[in-house]
Amino acid sequence: ALLRSDTRRLMNEAKQAFSTVRSEQAAAQAAGRRQATCMPEKVSVSPDMVLNRFNGIPAARRNISVTQAVREWMAAEHPCSA
Repeated sequence: ALLRSDTRRLMNEAKQAFSTVRSEQAAAQAAGRRQATCMPEKVSVSPDMVLNRFNGIPAARRNISVTQAVREWMAAEHPCSA
């Protein structure tokens, strides 16, 4: 599956989305705002994990961006304590 161009494209897009979410987290922390996620420094995901998570998005919500999908995923997996 890793060799397929569409899988590579999705993983590159997911990698960029993780970077964006991590930057948002750092900016919120630096500004003293509540962070949407509290991702650890290293988050390891496989192509299968990404595909399974994205395939689990209800059909009515599949128009969201990859960044929004990752944002919601990381908020669910790595919530910030209150």
